[in-house]
Amino acid sequence: MNNQETVIALAALAQESRLAIFRLLVQAGPEGMAATRIGDELGIAPSSMSFHLKELAHAQLVTVRRDGRSMIYSASFDTMNALVGFLTENCCGGNVCTPSRPCRPAARTKAKA
Repeated sequence: MNNQETVIALAALAQESRLAIFRLLVQAGPEGMAATRIGDELGIAPSSMSFHLKELAHAQLVTVRRDGRSMIYSASFDTMNALVGFLTENCCGGNVCTPSRPCRPAARTKAKA
């Protein structure tokens, strides 16, 4: 990740609704969530949701895929890890002082009915 990509990602996250959306998608894991469900869970109007999701996608913090009629958004864990890595790469004078293990969420298994 370079300086410009970092600034774009941080700018996208520097807004309360977008930060909440991103954190919810991180919790959802790789399977992600439909845009309508994200809006329902966070109380964000559909017109605002599309704007916020576009900004997060532009910053490469989320990916989107179509599932039937729904658009499913997922956090981009690679971008998130690259951002954290960029911000901490010179931590403590270059000495390792925090765990350097990137986040790799396991896919959730669906509960049996």
